[in-house]
Amino acid sequence: MIPATISMATLFSGLAPITTPLKHRCSVLQKRWHIGVFRMTMLTPFSSTNSIEWKRRRNLICAVGRGPEEAFKKTVEVDRLIDMLRDANPKELQQLVVENILAFNEGFWIRLAARTDTCKSEDDKKDYEELATSVMNIVDRVVHKTHEKIESATDVLRAILKPVVHEEEEISWPPRDPEALKLMEKEIVQREQEGQLDEGFLAEVNAQLRQSKEDGDKPGLEAMLQKVLQLYASIKLSKKSYAKKGNEVLKAEQFLETIIKAPEEEWNKLLIDGLRVGNGEILPEEFYAVIKKRIERILIRTEGGSYQQRILTEYVKGIQSRTEQLVQLLRGNPQ
Repeated sequence: MIPATISMATLFSGLAPITTPLKHRCSVLQKRWHIGVFRMTMLTPFSSTNSIEWKRRRNLICAVGRGPEEAFKKTVEVDRLIDMLRDANPKELQQLVVENILAFNEGFWIRLAARTDTCKSEDDKKDYEELATSVMNIVDRVVHKTHEKIESATDVLRAILKPVVHEEEEISWPPRDPEALKLMEKEIVQREQEGQLDEGFLAEVNAQLRQSKEDGDKPGLEAMLQKVLQLYASIKLSKKSYAKKGNEVLKAEQFLETIIKAPEEEWNKLLIDGLRVGNGEILPEEFYAVIKKRIERILIRTEGGSYQQRILTEYVKGIQSRTEQLVQLLRGNPQ
């Protein structure tokens, strides 16, 4: 790995504000509801002084990319949610909004506007306007709280990287002082025990990592963030052992857990010493089987589509990929 220098002062400079998927998905909701007119700035290309043309285009938006049957089902779902929101008291309304936060997309607001347009009385129309304002305010508060959690996640990440990145002094990556990595790992262990390495934190690390790749001007940052994710996955996956079945020690499982706990730079030696194609006893096929089983366990025990699921599975798949490369090499079939 080529050494690169970076200082804490420049570590987070130049990076665009990072948001969680929730805030990203809800950004379109931060519009203002004008009295008497439902207008969203994201939809200005479809605005028209001709109300008939506007309604026709609005209905086309709802149907674009979907078949008539799917569009109808979606409309029924949105109408059901709107009815529930209308019938709810203030406490129930807040709970409903939080539980259905990702449902408040363009389609929802367009449908609510359409229902308002068809009101037969001014009182009903006013009720819809008040409902829209209440829902929008609750969504804004949820987004604001999410943003606060994001800022907290940035502070956690900064604290984790502090042992290897100093305020003024430029350092090289990998760190010249091996103790720095140990301190960083210790910090991650502590933060994980305190429950601070949640989805918000993982989203922050992934977003910073993606940004550093796009910028290309902080070569050491990408390696640091990759190391943070590797340490997180190693710690998380090491919390539960599957190496014993009654009094029997499952050697392939035990070997996998040894690799999981080890730094990535030690994987090659461990694999060569542990696999039968090298100096060990474990058949590669046995090892692949326990890797597959561990990935299945991760998929079952983590939330689908979460950062945690992706990071843990990628870590184990990384072990599998490294093993396959070494096995091919040791068998004289390098790819």
